[in-house]
Amino acid sequence: MTDILVVGSFGQVGNELMDGAFSRGVTVYGCDRDGCDITDPASVESLVAQHLPAVIVNAAAYTAVDKAESEAEFAFAINRDGPANLARVAARHGAALLHISTDYVFDGAKPGPYLESDPVKPLGIYGRSKEAGEVMIRAALERHVILRTAWVFGRHGQNFVKTMLRLGSERSELKVVADQLGCPTPARAIALALATIAERILADRDAAAYGTFHFVGTPPITWHGFAEAIFAIAARHGRPAPIVHAIGTADYPTPARRPANSVLSTAALEARYAIQPPDWRAELERVVEAVLGGLVA
Repeated sequence: MTDILVVGSFGQVGNELMDGAFSRGVTVYGCDRDGCDITDPASVESLVAQHLPAVIVNAAAYTAVDKAESEAEFAFAINRDGPANLARVAARHGAALLHISTDYVFDGAKPGPYLESDPVKPLGIYGRSKEAGEVMIRAALERHVILRTAWVFGRHGQNFVKTMLRLGSERSELKVVADQLGCPTPARAIALALATIAERILADRDAAAYGTFHFVGTPPITWHGFAEAIFAIAARHGRPAPIVHAIGTADYPTPARRPANSVLSTAALEARYAIQPPDWRAELERVVEAVLGGLVA
C-alpha cells in the first residue's frame, strides 16, 4: 500500500511534490501519462488497485489556455473526464482526492478577491473544462479537496517566468499586458500546501476539512509588473533587461479571453489548515537563478 499517489508527477507542481514535499516516512508513488492515462477509467482503476493509496493527488491537467480554444475535446478529456475517473475510483477504494483547479473558472468582473462561494463564469474552453472537472469530482466523491490557484511558476515545465527570460535574451523591448491583475503562485508552495492537506487527511480522515479552497501567492500584481520583477532579478545576475512596455488586453488579442481580475482570497484555507499565502517574490529569486543557471528543464 502507498500513502500518497501523485498523478501528473512530471508537471510543474508534480515535480515539486516528488522532490521532498512530503514528510519523511510518508510513502509516495508518482506517475505521469506513461504510467496512467487518466482519461481511461481502466487505466486509473489498475493504478489505484495496485497501490491502494489513502490519498490521490491529481497534478495532471491540460493547461494550454489559447490552444484549448481549438482543442476543446482534448481539454475536456483531461480536465473533466480525467478528474471524474479519479474521483470515481477513489470512491470505490476509499481514498481521498486532492485536485488542482484554476482562477480561470471566474470571469474576472468582480472588483475584489474572489471567494470560494462566488459564482463561477469561465470565459474560455480551458476555464470551462476545469470547472467541469470540479463539478464531476463533487458529484462522485465526498472526501475531496479542490485547490484553486493561479499564475503558477516554478523551476520545471513551461511558465511565464521562463517565457520572459527567453524573450528577454532575444529582444531589447517587450510589450506585456498591464490591465490584468493576479497572484503569481510558486509551484513549490502549491506542492507544500497539498502535502500539508494530504498529511492532515492521513492523520485523521474524519477530522480533515474537505471542499474547495483557494491558494495563491501575495501580493497581487499585473503581468507587466511581474515581468519587470523577473527582469530586475535577471539584471542583478548580469543578464539583459529589456524595456517592458505596458499595454492593454485589447492591444494583445489572444484566442482565449482572460479574466481582468484573478485575485483569489485565501482566508478559508488559512482558517481550516493554517496554510499562509506565500510571498512569490522570494521564490521568484530562486526560480530565476535556477533557470539562468541551466539547472532545470
